[in-house]
Amino acid sequence: MEKYICLHGHFYQPPRENPWLEEIELQQSAYPYHDWNERINAECYAPNAASRIVGYGSNVIKIINNYSRMSFNFGPTLLSWMEKHAPDDYAKILEADQESQRIFSGHGSAIAQVYNHMIMPLANTRDERTQVYWGIKDFEYRFKRKPEGMWLAETAVNTETLEILAEHGITFTILAPRQARAIRKIGDTEWTSVNDFSVNTHMPYICHLPSGKSINIFFYHGPLSQEIAFNGLLKNGDVFSIALLSAFPEGEGPMLLNLATDGETYGHHKKFGDMALAYCLHSIKENNDAHVTIYAEYLEKFPAQFECQIVEDSSWSCVHGIGRWKEDCSCRTMHNGWNQQWRQPLRNALDWLRDQLAGLYEEHMKAFTDDPWKARDQYIDVILDRSEENIRAFLDGIARKPLEAYEKTTVLQLLEMQRHAMLMYTSCGWFFDEISGLETTQILKYAARAIQLGEQLSGGHNFENHFKEILKEANSNIPEYQNGKVIYERFVKTSTIDLLNVGAHYAISSLFLNQAKDVHEKRIYCFSVENEILDKKEAGKMKLLIGRANIRSQITLDEFLFSFAVLHLGDHMLNGGVRPLMGDEEFNQMKKDLQQSFTRSDIPETIRLMSVHFGMNNYSLRHLFIDEQKKIFEEIIQTTLQSLEGHFRQIYEHYYALMQAQEELQAPLPKILEMSVGFVLDRDLQECLQSAKIDLHQLQRLVNEITRWSLDYDRGKVSLMATECINLMMKRSLDKPQSVPFLKNIEAFMHV
Repeated sequence: MEKYICLHGHFYQPPRENPWLEEIELQQSAYPYHDWNERINAECYAPNAASRIVGYGSNVIKIINNYSRMSFNFGPTLLSWMEKHAPDDYAKILEADQESQRIFSGHGSAIAQVYNHMIMPLANTRDERTQVYWGIKDFEYRFKRKPEGMWLAETAVNTETLEILAEHGITFTILAPRQARAIRKIGDTEWTSVNDFSVNTHMPYICHLPSGKSINIFFYHGPLSQEIAFNGLLKNGDVFSIALLSAFPEGEGPMLLNLATDGETYGHHKKFGDMALAYCLHSIKENNDAHVTIYAEYLEKFPAQFECQIVEDSSWSCVHGIGRWKEDCSCRTMHNGWNQQWRQPLRNALDWLRDQLAGLYEEHMKAFTDDPWKARDQYIDVILDRSEENIRAFLDGIARKPLEAYEKTTVLQLLEMQRHAMLMYTSCGWFFDEISGLETTQILKYAARAIQLGEQLSGGHNFENHFKEILKEANSNIPEYQNGKVIYERFVKTSTIDLLNVGAHYAISSLFLNQAKDVHEKRIYCFSVENEILDKKEAGKMKLLIGRANIRSQITLDEFLFSFAVLHLGDHMLNGGVRPLMGDEEFNQMKKDLQQSFTRSDIPETIRLMSVHFGMNNYSLRHLFIDEQKKIFEEIIQTTLQSLEGHFRQIYEHYYALMQAQEELQAPLPKILEMSVGFVLDRDLQECLQSAKIDLHQLQRLVNEITRWSLDYDRGKVSLMATECINLMMKRSLDKPQSVPFLKNIEAFMHV
């Protein structure tokens, strides 16, 4: 028997970007990381790009890129985030695919994924086609080759989905064993019914489709995949490899053991799972126990000898088929007393909105292009590259005539409306137990952005009211939240942003971040702001900033001229006014009035005049977008922190001898000393870990001191910084894998 092993990792995170800003904002639940993408990247995606293989005595003997030795897919929206926020790790993933082509007979280890993890059997045909097309184009843009396979969200499938994959040239996909309905040897006439226990998962199958096309299917090994994902198989690399090698049945000829799990299992769900994976693959290869392969290579060597039929409308994470994404099927993560009856009205609301916006899109887009839906497919080229040159080329390519500036904005708004109308179907919105959860409110935010664009484009038609009425039927399990309508109004509608909000953010942040003199243009997420006038006056701690500027969306090219004034009274006390652009005469009068009263230190009058000139459009620190809000607040309290640190350091140095004497007497430290010393050592430890070249002796001393006194410190932040140091050293080690001193330095750091 020839043994072949293929391990597939489905690496994916739902899109978490604020739909109006196109960036993920600070997520407190991910502390000490900025957001969950950043946290999971540090725990999983980065370590798998430089995973340690340790020998006896925990010595690091090799570092490998796991992606080059396994089959994998990454969600396109996740790779888009990594390209911008984790470029080194992103590059290692692309390099791994290139390296894998040298290892696996010219086949790459990466496969594509439907674009934003939409449950394909529940989508309409038009959206299914766009999901596949966008997934392929995204893959080609990044990996510079055509994909051979494609991962389906939740492996949810029906015949139409397979037809669309085959239509787009996809060779194979991966399904759960319970998704196999019947098999037969090619050439036979009789079908044999199978289920998840009886289907032979050790070979590929070909599925012949009604259109005459066909696609290959691999059914993964269910029990072992479950062991990896939910039990302790990744605690030890040796145990992992033994389990794999023991899973081959008796028989002759080539035999494939293929497993599929969420990629996050290797490091995020299972700590150090990346190391178990690296050791397992390395051990199997070095001992020549089996051939490590990927699906495309195996298929080339051993084409399917059997054909299969699938279970229609089935998936890997719902035993009821695809009920988890449309009804109360009893699949849930926890909370046994809760129900999921909210799933159906949620889908009803989104389906209604999709169809309403589709009609609006077709009606308006036909004025500019001959084929609106082909234009939507091609819009992926802009999503991947939003440079002005590329947007111009795209618009020139789809439009039947040269477009005016306002027409370009209209076309881009129509396409953005459609993009968000697909993002709102991201599967995670239905997966969990409660409609008020982060995943569901996130897809409702995409819906809100689509509604906002739809209402602008339609001249004010109200889509939102009927949408909320359907959501009202989606009852929450939490009495306080009542239903989907209340949740939408409380958590979604309050997040809606318009260009006036962006203007307010710019005005306030300009005052704090000293933009007045040296910055003519500023980037605020997906907006650029160009100031025309920016005039700042100061009187002691107080500041007054008056100006006018132009905001331009980098997504839709929409523009907004506005005037503003911001009064800062010191610390966090602030009053700001923003409104659409004033005429020159009105602006100059406003500027004169405010500056005169400010110069006289007549602050009540200044505030009154701001109300006169700006009406109710008043803003404060709480109107800043959350990341800048945090940054500015930290700037405000920095002076206080520096003063406190100086006092605590004096206490530490002055009473150190007393602390030693107290230790000899085995007496506990007084709380004031414990707090002061802990604060100082925590700051020193963080400073040490931030150094370009870490002083290991200083690091060891600080760790010893903290341990000696059992002091409290910011464990989360220090752990993050230490992990980042290790990951950076691992990445550098790939450039000099044979450098013994470098590896010893890594080992010494980890020992500390």
